Amino acid sequence: MAKTAKTNTLANKIGYNFNHHNLFKRALTHSSKSEENYERLEFLGDGILDFVVGEYLFTHTNEKEGKLTVLRSHYVSENNLCKIFDRLNISSEVILGKSYQGEISKAIKGDIIEAIIASIYLDGGLEEAKKFIYRNFELENFANIVDDNYKSKLQELVQSSFKCHMQYKTEPNEKGFVSTFYMDEDAISSGQGLSKIEAEQQAAKKAIEKLFLIDK
Repeated sequence: MAKTAKTNTLANKIGYNFNHHNLFKRALTHSSKSEENYERLEFLGDGILDFVVGEYLFTHTNEKEGKLTVLRSHYVSENNLCKIFDRLNISSEVILGKSYQGEISKAIKGDIIEAIIASIYLDGGLEEAKKFIYRNFELENFANIVDDNYKSKLQELVQSSFKCHMQYKTEPNEKGFVSTFYMDEDAISSGQGLSKIEAEQQAAKKAIEKLFLIDK
């Protein structure tokens, strides 16, 4: 009886009733606990999430490719996945081994959300996975996205699109600091700011505009 109640509570949290409950259990199981863990599910869920978000943005906006890439990057970012995990309030359901110490990391939270997406897909099909994503990712609010952490955004975009080494070279000058963003040996953009952080953020913003053809 208690097990049934717990299953129902979990189903209410995520908005889906599993036919095969072991799939959901696996999506919540960390590698420190068992070889039957979420890692393979997370791989599949990552691809499904990319597709569903990309399809939604393609269908509901007239944005160019660069802006679509930035918008999708926001939705599939670790920070956004972590927020969704916290909203679902499922920390107590994650199955960790005794060797895992401390709070659940942002990376694990993100992986579990992707694993849940995959487990729903395998249990109920793509339409059910879409329903979960539409219900939790607020895709309809794409026009209101404001993400001014340009360094974080640039890192996500470059890692998903290029294979290169990224670095900032930041030096003081008479106006504060100037920072140049490099991909391998190529200088991509420069930014000015009163602080080192501000200069690097401005360099990242200009790199996003240049690399992904986004209007200023």
